[in-house]
Amino acid sequence: MERRRMDAALLVLSLVHLAATLEVPLDLPQPPTITHQSPKDYIIDPRENIMIHCEAKGKPHPSFSWTRNGTHFDIDEDPNVTMKAHSGTLVVDISRAKAEHYECVYQCTARNQHGTAVSNNIVVQQSRSPLWSKEKVMPIVVQEGVSLTLPCRPPAGLPPPIIFWMDNYFQRLPQSSRVSQSLNGDLYFSNVLREDSRNDYICYARFPYTQTIQQKQPISVRVLNQDPTDERKPAFLIPTGPSSSKMVLRGQVLEMECIAEGLPTPEVSWTKVSGDLPAKRTSFLHYQKTLCIVDVSESDAGEYRCTARNRLGSVHHTIRVMVKAAPYWISGAPRNLVLSPGESGVLTCRASGTPKPSVSWAMNGIPIENSPTDLSRKVEDDTIIFSDVQIGSSAVYQCNVSNEYGYLLSNAFVNVLAEPPRVLTPANKVYQIIKNHQALMDCASFGSPIPKITWFKDSQSSTLDGDPYIQHDNGTLEIHVAQAHNSGKYTCVARNTLGISKNHIYLEVKEPTRILKQPEYKVVQMGRSVTFECKVKNDPSLTPTMNWLKDDGELPDDERFIVDTDSLTITDVTENDAGVYTCIMNTTLDHDSASAELTVVEATTPAVVYERPDAPTDLELTDQKKRSVQLTWTPGDEHNSPIQKFLIQYEDSLHHRGHWHNLTEVPGTRTTAHLKLSPYIHYTFRVLALNAVDFSRPSFPSRMVKTEPAAPDENPTGVHGFGTEHDNLVISWKPLTGLQANGPGLHYRVMWRQKAMDSDWTTVTVANNSKFVVSGTPTFVPYELKVQAVNDYGAGPEPAVAHGYSGEDLPVAAPENVQAVLLNSTLAEVHWDPVPTKLIRGHLKGYKVYYWRERSLHKHNPHLMENQVLTFTGNHTHSMLPGLHPFSLYSFNVRVYNGKGEGPPSPTQKFETPEGVPSAPTSLVVTNPNLDALTLEWSPPHDRNGRITGYTLKYQQVNNSNELGPVEELALPANKTSVTLLNLKYSTRYRFYLNAKTVSGAGLAISQEAVTIIDEGNTQTPHPIARSPPPGPPQAPPVSPFGNVSSSFGEDGTLISWEYWGPEQNFYVEYIVKNNESEEEWQKEPVNGTQNVMLKGLKGGLSYRVRLVAKDHHNQPLHHSKELLVSVPAVASRQVDIATQGWFIGLMCAIALLILILLIICFIQRNKGGKYPVKEKEDAHTDPEFQPMKDDDCTFGEYSDNEDHKPLKGSRTPSNGTVKRDDSDDSLVDYGEGGDGQFNEDGSFIGQYSGKSASRETAEGHESSEAPSPINAMNSLNSFV
Repeated sequence: MERRRMDAALLVLSLVHLAATLEVPLDLPQPPTITHQSPKDYIIDPRENIMIHCEAKGKPHPSFSWTRNGTHFDIDEDPNVTMKAHSGTLVVDISRAKAEHYECVYQCTARNQHGTAVSNNIVVQQSRSPLWSKEKVMPIVVQEGVSLTLPCRPPAGLPPPIIFWMDNYFQRLPQSSRVSQSLNGDLYFSNVLREDSRNDYICYARFPYTQTIQQKQPISVRVLNQDPTDERKPAFLIPTGPSSSKMVLRGQVLEMECIAEGLPTPEVSWTKVSGDLPAKRTSFLHYQKTLCIVDVSESDAGEYRCTARNRLGSVHHTIRVMVKAAPYWISGAPRNLVLSPGESGVLTCRASGTPKPSVSWAMNGIPIENSPTDLSRKVEDDTIIFSDVQIGSSAVYQCNVSNEYGYLLSNAFVNVLAEPPRVLTPANKVYQIIKNHQALMDCASFGSPIPKITWFKDSQSSTLDGDPYIQHDNGTLEIHVAQAHNSGKYTCVARNTLGISKNHIYLEVKEPTRILKQPEYKVVQMGRSVTFECKVKNDPSLTPTMNWLKDDGELPDDERFIVDTDSLTITDVTENDAGVYTCIMNTTLDHDSASAELTVVEATTPAVVYERPDAPTDLELTDQKKRSVQLTWTPGDEHNSPIQKFLIQYEDSLHHRGHWHNLTEVPGTRTTAHLKLSPYIHYTFRVLALNAVDFSRPSFPSRMVKTEPAAPDENPTGVHGFGTEHDNLVISWKPLTGLQANGPGLHYRVMWRQKAMDSDWTTVTVANNSKFVVSGTPTFVPYELKVQAVNDYGAGPEPAVAHGYSGEDLPVAAPENVQAVLLNSTLAEVHWDPVPTKLIRGHLKGYKVYYWRERSLHKHNPHLMENQVLTFTGNHTHSMLPGLHPFSLYSFNVRVYNGKGEGPPSPTQKFETPEGVPSAPTSLVVTNPNLDALTLEWSPPHDRNGRITGYTLKYQQVNNSNELGPVEELALPANKTSVTLLNLKYSTRYRFYLNAKTVSGAGLAISQEAVTIIDEGNTQTPHPIARSPPPGPPQAPPVSPFGNVSSSFGEDGTLISWEYWGPEQNFYVEYIVKNNESEEEWQKEPVNGTQNVMLKGLKGGLSYRVRLVAKDHHNQPLHHSKELLVSVPAVASRQVDIATQGWFIGLMCAIALLILILLIICFIQRNKGGKYPVKEKEDAHTDPEFQPMKDDDCTFGEYSDNEDHKPLKGSRTPSNGTVKRDDSDDSLVDYGEGGDGQFNEDGSFIGQYSGKSASRETAEGHESSEAPSPINAMNSLNSFV
């Protein structure tokens, strides 16, 4: 393989032409290019139409098609789906269909006669904001000083909700180092205080996609101080134990938290054990309890330690962070190739990831191994080499790079064209540039073969090469510092073997905009006028615009402010007019600005005007010597502000005419300066004065002073020696400036020799440059270096000796005496002897330990290859290997690395880790439940981590209020996978816990619940527990990676469950009636990331064939499970004799008793009516609010309408006759506007959050909530989240 790679590399290097990426004009034939597509994970709003984007370009314009869940999606057959014209974008109208029906995996294909491009797999999922599960929240009573955790446990939404805690008044609950919210939303108290007592701790969950906020029932906390709690040292609430581990993907955000309890409140700090925290990417949240690292890279792997400390002690927790990586591009995605017939080129798909990703190629959407043979194409791993291509070889190539954490899919076309050149830049384009700025003139072109660009100016016949012109690879011509003489007409010419094309471009170099007279500091009395002057010079061809600002804002809209062409006048000045005024002169190309302050004083105060000083005058040069001169001047008027200092500037008219440089400063009390001069400079001096207001204008220049050339006074600094190849030495230095050159003809004398050898200096003369490359040097040898400045008048002083090394090469030796020492079942320590320095052949950077798990020592576990690398900088001789799997065989080797790369590996060593505790059993299923017995069946743990010595089964009763009874425990042998429990209570719910044991102890338990009751339609538990797929099959790998496919029946449908041991993550379930032999009538049900699915379309009384299908990255079927025969019962319902139920018997007794009482009352009333003759009078004057029972049938008469106005039973009526609700009854209307806002059953509210009324009628009454409606508080909520 290495030989093949080398041959491919040599072939690439020998290619005559490697085509660069070109943008093909759309009027030329070209394969499709996808220009826009929806993201891979596409979350949609279920209330809006679904739009799945797919846009592409090409010539001819491509046609579009789609697949859904790996099969062709016929859009014409779905009335709810339309495709946009001239586009592949799908629009799904959900007004007539449910959004969940379109939760599938989509892929778009764009094709024309030149090729086919495909999109990513677009997984469409609707956002979800599920209801908060109902629960009874009990009041919490705690002793002052103890720790406390308030659980939030929000419903899992898509995407996950944002959690925050508030009170009844929608105010954020205060948080501190003592009270803080964890990443999962729970609220932690390191210790509670009396003021923590309140009855409105409310957890809110905001779901961003659906714009809804839901709230948990309020939690009441009461803090007692009966028995004061003693002070205690810290202990961690989360995480638990001395250490934990965490995996994060490259590029994501790493969040680690440590929340501690203690009294007094502990302070938390963080360190990285194996290095320093990345300062620019690290932040601390939640009062130092959360460590956040953004844009994670491989260097962030290692051990992190959080420390909680108070005055009684400290506690530590170590978090081992492993960084994995989904595939990412190393040098960018493959680029399109435009080749001429007979040319050669390369497509490169170079990516990295952890673990190392695999690379596959396709042509026009078909795997390249299945594509037609093409002798001009050669595939070498991540590279396709094209040679001697011909017309008709155009195609789109797909590169797919994938590992278990994701994939990259990129389209790149090869377009074989024979086209004469064309210049794409508009003809006669005019570029306008300010003098002394950079000028860039474009000459974008296209042709096949790629055209060569040359530039000409005006009528000159010679090409523009060398100073001041720089021609870039894309044809752009650059002038680094444009001057007036660079203006003119430029011609760019594009040539290839098929023709020539030219274009004219014009460059105009403009004078810069400058403020000649700046506004000056003013002090003015109120009621007076003031004027700021701002005189500007600009290029006459540019139109200037003057703007004035006050305190960086617009001028007040006041007629007292008068803006003229070069001034601002303020009349009748007021106190509010004080501030800083800025004039800004803008043109289309540049601008200049200047500011001055206005101070307003009382009118009674004599006006004192403070202005900047006048310019110094009468500059005179005396006492001139070879390297010095005396300068004197006369100060100008100070304008009521003493001069603080004078600034002396000079112009070098020989080298930098027109540029003034600061030379020195002298105190404001002096008017003379002794100036040191450098050789070979034509000096002109000027002086500026500074007071408290500003600098004065410069003085008029002095006469010119010329100094004679001389040899350099100093040598270059920053001399370094290093190698870029294994056989060279690059000597670099910082060149002298023109002022330091001291004369014409500046060059450098570069000298070097090997340090260890007593040899002569090798000397070369280098022109005015900053580096020299010595070739043919030995590998990584120390050198002594010297660089001396020389000009036409002599050499500089003897240079100092610097030191450097020639180039590095890969190390030639591996560490020796490598051995491993096991510390426990998950940690080993590796030792080695350091590699001798001379064999490293470079600067020692450190050592790398490569280790991998070859297999588990258990016979049921497969062979594994999990390559991992630990890097240690510096001269280490040992390292720790954390996170090992117990009861496994590991191999490892050690390599030294330098600045060039890694050396050879040491001989591979092996070690076996001891047994550890097992994982939870794979599954736990309840079968054959009856009145007083049931059977439990289970599968062994995925990770046995040793030899299973037995199982422990614990179970307990669960009553209707979810209270747990006493625990029963059974010890079971290792070879058992089922047990039947007898003598259980009838119609009772039980909870079971099962864990496995090794010699190292018991592992985690798996739990399940079941009820002892006759169930004629269901012999399995309707809700089997969710379980994770094992890292490998428990036995020898089967033909299909599916296993334990089973079914169960419930009220909602048929539940299909399975296990899967493959790397794929996309599945669907197929089912068909048993006797139907047509393969085209299989019904498909997608599966979203779980290992069970509820089939609701199966009809009772029929038998179905059911199978599972795993899909690859191209949405094609990859694996099928064995078919499962599912017979759906005709009646699948629980039937219990109602006559034996206690509640029914009690109800019947109550009805019988009520009837007996009514008969007795009827009999008494009849007797009363016969005894008293006044009965007729009573009947004639009956109170309209009292109607007796009817005499004939002993039934009650109708109630009067007045009954409707009486208080309801259970309400309280105060003496004033008004109806008042109970104190605990919080009506939503009290908090809403007009009572329109409503809660859902779980206390959530919808509509007001999104700014729309969302009242909904429902057949069920809403349960009252103990927390008030947040309708009126939405604005405050939005300010928090």
